[in-house]
Amino acid sequence: MTSLINRNSEGVFIIAATPFDDTGAIDYDSTDRMVDFYLETGVSGMTILGIMGEAPKMAGDEAQSFASHVIKRVNGRVPVVVGVSAAGLDNMARLSATAMDAGAGGVMVAPQPGMATETKLKGYMAQVCAALKDTPICFQDYPQTTGVQVSVETILSLAVDHPQIVMLKHEDWPGLTKLSRVRAETDTADVPRLSILTGNSALFLAQEMQRGADGAMTGFAYPEMLVQVVARHKAGDVDGAEDLFDAYLPMVRYEQQLGLGLAIRKEVLRRRGVIASNKVRAPGPALTARDHEELTRLMARLEKRLGELN
Repeated sequence: MTSLINRNSEGVFIIAATPFDDTGAIDYDSTDRMVDFYLETGVSGMTILGIMGEAPKMAGDEAQSFASHVIKRVNGRVPVVVGVSAAGLDNMARLSATAMDAGAGGVMVAPQPGMATETKLKGYMAQVCAALKDTPICFQDYPQTTGVQVSVETILSLAVDHPQIVMLKHEDWPGLTKLSRVRAETDTADVPRLSILTGNSALFLAQEMQRGADGAMTGFAYPEMLVQVVARHKAGDVDGAEDLFDAYLPMVRYEQQLGLGLAIRKEVLRRRGVIASNKVRAPGPALTARDHEELTRLMARLEKRLGELN
């Protein structure tokens, strides 16, 4: 049974990697293990074909095949959000329709680079919503990658004008004040509620939860931490959530290295037995021998710290 994202969606929607074998082909056996691993950690949803899922490096038929495979493996247990951002609306609508027909819970859309004014952005999103019809949409606000600055006022306007935009992936930086405003100025008589999930590799997750986020949508290689931090916060254990987050912070920070983070994430997943290869499609980063040594030390220190925390 399909589970759709909505204005009250919460928890951790893990940004899934796309497993490749050493030749660069999609590794569907590793994909199955990865899906099972994510579900076993207690995630509330899964997001595929995002930027960290290497979607821009995949052909259209590959993306459709991968999305259908993941959705079938999940089998309705949690919502699956499919990244459909594309230069052409026809391609976006085609992938969205395929994903939703297969049982996806919604799609994620980021503004196209070049939306220099908010008038252009609003016009573009109106076209997107018309093309995707009634599909639930997660709007990704990620100016560090898109180059598109989106004000709180525009986010509120999009929520009012397009009922199918039910979720905000908040990744602006610095963004805590922006998050506070969106939370305070939605779910009012004039503006509908938005589910707010945060990204940026969870660097600010503890503070974002304290500012009113509903959870996270990111792809840290230890999803159990994300799940537990969000759960502890929602249970009122704010200090306990932050203490646990702090134990993982060296790994969070190491994985956040721009240009190298995906290779680190895939290598950690490989070491954890989730995927068979750490292959990143070209052009992409690869770890050096020294990188591997550092990662080994950081993972060992994390295990030691978790043992101390029990």
